[in-house]
Amino acid sequence: MKPYNKLSKEELLTLKGNLEKQFDDVKKQGLKLDMSRGKPSKEQLDLSTGMMDVLNSTSNLTGSDGTDCRNYGVLDGISEARNLLADMSEVPERNIIIYGNSSLNVMFDTVSRAMTHGIMGSTPWCKLDSVKFLCPVPGYDRHFAITEFFGIEMINVPLLETGPDMDMVEELVSKDAAIKGIWCVPKYSNPTGISYSDETVRRFAHLKPAAEDFRIFWDNAYSIHHLYEDDHDVILEILNECIKAGNPDMVFKFISTSKVSFPGSGIAALAASKGNLEDARQYMKMQTIGHDKLNQLRHVRFFKDMQGMYHQMEKHAAILRPKFEKVIEVLDKELGGLEIGSWTRPKGGYFISFDGLDGSAKAIVAKAKEAGLIMTDAGATYPYGKDPHDSNIRIAPSFPTVKELEEAVKIFVLSVKLISIDLILQNK
Repeated sequence: MKPYNKLSKEELLTLKGNLEKQFDDVKKQGLKLDMSRGKPSKEQLDLSTGMMDVLNSTSNLTGSDGTDCRNYGVLDGISEARNLLADMSEVPERNIIIYGNSSLNVMFDTVSRAMTHGIMGSTPWCKLDSVKFLCPVPGYDRHFAITEFFGIEMINVPLLETGPDMDMVEELVSKDAAIKGIWCVPKYSNPTGISYSDETVRRFAHLKPAAEDFRIFWDNAYSIHHLYEDDHDVILEILNECIKAGNPDMVFKFISTSKVSFPGSGIAALAASKGNLEDARQYMKMQTIGHDKLNQLRHVRFFKDMQGMYHQMEKHAAILRPKFEKVIEVLDKELGGLEIGSWTRPKGGYFISFDGLDGSAKAIVAKAKEAGLIMTDAGATYPYGKDPHDSNIRIAPSFPTVKELEEAVKIFVLSVKLISIDLILQNK
């Protein structure tokens, strides 16, 4: 098949008629399919069911340091949990605090604390005339939702194959003291699946921001979420690079077991410098008398160590890999060479990023919904839900079965083809 923009008006109209018939046939099936979020499937959740059995009424509920995990206290988390998530975060145990079930919650709290009380003695952001954040795009919608919630101005920064456009990042943060942070998903980025290069990480560590309280919000959500054990990305550890660069306080590193164990019942952590952690503890003392230590103990007893986590992630990969491969196989077969879209081929994480023709994304998502396929809202991968090109769509293959994915991607490619033909016809 020739590229669509090389077809005549008559050829496009004939093709459109055939595609509309196929689309109507699919609509009649009354399908209900969901690719809207990166939720683990039931099969993935079943991998952690054994965690429910590691603690019971006869279990020893005392931690290795003598802590009774049923009681109050231990603000930083039990030592064996700190050890496990420190290993997962590639930092020393002294640089980590264990929180509750969600790293997103930790990020929200961190921004909230900066707003009301400032960071390490700096002016609270709420008392400033202007507060700005850099947002690599396309990016994670929930990051953008946090900064929008607090009324922080968001500035788009292009996400390249090597990470954010560092020329732009370096220039902006060095000149504008109102820029207080940048959102980052450094490994298998949401939604593109790219990982930051060594040079990008080093340039982050050597930033010279105008604001003394500028922080890199390093959301390492997919640090061990590889699809291929023999071909996966490795990134430099940011906290150590910041220390070497003389900027130990410049990064907040977030991590959790949300897609390792149970998404709603995992454990999360903040890795940062001694100064940043002490600052966070002052806030936590007013907020809690300690997070769920029984859940921390449950995770440690189940996984035991990082090898246990790696083994768990191999099982996750075995479930996810055929789903990603099915989506890419259908996209290659049905859209390859038509010049109406491009897509990423991630080695890990939870998403595939699709870029259609300018002005097509919202219409494609709406068209797919007509046939029973729910996708992430077009524009969600940009601050304020505004994709300047209306072209990016996030594909989340994890939740449906492989059979359901075949149907879902069929609907998606039909929607892409029909909307693209309409756009091309407008210019004929």
